[in-house]
Formats: sequence, structure tokens, C-alpha cells
Amino acid sequence: MTKTLSLTKRNAVLKRMAELVLQEESILMSANEKDLNSFELGDIAMIDRLKVDKNKIGEMISSLKKLAALPDPLHVESFQFTHDNGLEISNKTAPFGTIMIIYESRPDVTIEAAGIAFKSGNKILLKGGKESLNSNLVLVNLWHKALESCDCSEDWITYLNYSRIETQQFLENPTQKLDLIVPRGGEKLIAFVKQHAQCPVIVSGRGNNFVYVSHEADLQMALDVIVNAKTTKISACNAVDKVIISRDLPRKAEFLSHLIQTLKKHNVEILTDTKLAGMDGTSQMEDESVWYEEFLDYKIVIGQVPDVDEAIQHINTYGGGHSASIITKDEEEADIFMQSVDTAAVYHNASTRFTDGGQFGLGGELAISTDKLHQRGPIGLQHLVTNKWYVKGNGQVR
Repeated sequence: MTKTLSLTKRNAVLKRMAELVLQEESILMSANEKDLNSFELGDIAMIDRLKVDKNKIGEMISSLKKLAALPDPLHVESFQFTHDNGLEISNKTAPFGTIMIIYESRPDVTIEAAGIAFKSGNKILLKGGKESLNSNLVLVNLWHKALESCDCSEDWITYLNYSRIETQQFLENPTQKLDLIVPRGGEKLIAFVKQHAQCPVIVSGRGNNFVYVSHEADLQMALDVIVNAKTTKISACNAVDKVIISRDLPRKAEFLSHLIQTLKKHNVEILTDTKLAGMDGTSQMEDESVWYEEFLDYKIVIGQVPDVDEAIQHINTYGGGHSASIITKDEEEADIFMQSVDTAAVYHNASTRFTDGGQFGLGGELAISTDKLHQRGPIGLQHLVTNKWYVKGNGQVR
């Protein structure tokens, strides 16, 4: 394993990278324009992820600066014990080693994932999608300039410009030691990586998030949360796809009419279950399998359940294990919901759009894991480490 760089040197690389991204903003945007022009599919979510504008570049720079300001995630002691025989035993955080991330269309991942991996002492192999190749190559070139200017080897950050076949061959027979793989994308990508990988995999990507509107909900709050969670960024895995309302919701017809009208203004297609079928501006979903789908589109399902217990069961059956929210004034009901819903993040009276490493105070994220091992939810700087036992003695034998 490569010797870990000092915190000072790691931070210097991050700060230098922030300067370079700002300096080369026009070159990056030109490269991104090539990617956008050659992208032919009419996939709204993919285009939204692919596009790099001044605002997104500002977010990249901010992410790098925040990472540089965060404490060192390495060598943090989590346990200490002195044995009867005098052995001093402790457990401290340590780098994984080499991490591979496979992702689609998002050039900002080339900044955020590499930055988090590097700050936490790991080498990273970046396998981006062909649709973002021009943007990614510019960014990786800037990473290499930042590393070189701080007297660090370029192989801390490597871009793998591989075809699907080459990626499969690399996963099955890596040409270097791999310690962890993180696929960020759709279910097909995740299944592909799990099938061929020879090392641990952390799954990231699937949303299919729910909002439950309780009979004790503030109706204006419910409306605001749903519209925000659905319409502000449909390409995000933290967007909401399903709304379930309590059968006993006061002013139910009025609320649903207002919600449908508001969503329609945002060009959202509205499907309903059989219990709410026939409302103006909606169509009934074809079958129960739609409850399992992640849309990544201007599309939503509205359904009805008798109570919070049924809502919990419904979410745990169909949800993606990512995020869920309850809108209610009843604290006891909220506690039951939050303790029982099986998602990485659970909300009371707030939008699911906050499930994000930056929003959670982590300074960014490598991915958002829906697995329960090794880390659940946003994987930040302090999560991209493993641990090591340190045992100091003076000749003890057992």
C-alpha cells in the first residue's frame, strides 16, 4: 500500500485543485458543451446531471475548499484498552487503499469523489460514462496538475477510459489491487458490477422515495414539501416519487385538488392507485409494479393508506431504502414512523431533498449508500476509511 501523504500535503492538493478549476472554467465549459452536443438521448435526468455551468463549477470549488478545511479522517482513535499484561491496544481509522467508482454522466463526481477519496488517504480509479468523457478528461488533467504542483504522484487519481467489455475484464481480473468499488447509477449498472466484482461493493443510486401525509398533517406544509421534493431536481436520487395520504385526512378532496393543480403547473404526470382513481388531471397506474419504480422524471404516484402502520409497511415493501418523510403534527406518530421505516434517511416535516453529504454537514459525498454495510446514507470523508488495531508491547507472549 502507498505511504499516506501528510494532511498538509493532501490539503494543499485540494486547495490547488480549487484554484485550477476556477482558472480553467472556460475550458471545462467548452468540453462540457461537446459532451452535451454529442448526447442524443432525450433523457432529461441524464442531461441535467451532465451539464456543467457556472453554478455547478462554483459548487465544485466550494466542495474542494470545504474538504480542505475539514479535520483529518485518518488515525482517529475509536477505542483504547490496556491489557492486564501491559499491552496497549487501540483502534484507529485507516485508508481502504484503492477505491474504484463507476458513475454515469456527472462530471462533478470527478471532483467530489476524487476529493473525498484523496483527503481520506485513498487512491481512486474513476470510471465515468462515455457521455461525459470530454468534461472528465479536463478535470482529471487538472487533478494531475494539482498533484504535480504539490510534488505528489499522479497515480493517486486515475481515469479509466474503458468500454463496457474492458470494464468487465478489469472487474474480473484487476491489473492492480482493488479494495472497494462504488457503482453510482441505475440498477443495471449496480447488477453488472455486483456480478463481476472481485472485492466489496457499496451500492449507491436508487431512490424511489416516499412522503406520507398523516391525518394530523399541516396541509400547506405537506403541499410545499411534496412540490419541493418532486420538482426542484428530478435527476436527483433524493427526489420524491411516491406520495401516500391518510384515508382520514381532513379536507382531503380539497388538498388533493390543490396538490394536483400545483404539480400540473410543474408539468408533472400524476398517477394514482385504485383508491384515488378518477380524479381530474390524473390517470390510474397500470399495475402494482409501478410502486417499485424510480422515475427520475416529472412523474409521481399518489395513493392512500388507512393509517401510519400501513404507511410504514407500504414504504418498507416498495421503497428503495433511500429516504422517506412523514408530515404530521403528532410527535408520537412521527417517532413511530421514524423508528420503523427502513430507509437510510428518515424525515419529519421536511423534504427528502436534503439527503446529501453537503447538506448533512459532511463536506460532500462519495455516494449515497442504500446498503447497511459499511456505511448507510451519504458516504462522507469520515466514512471512507476502514480501521486498524494498534498493539504495543514490551515482549509479551501468550
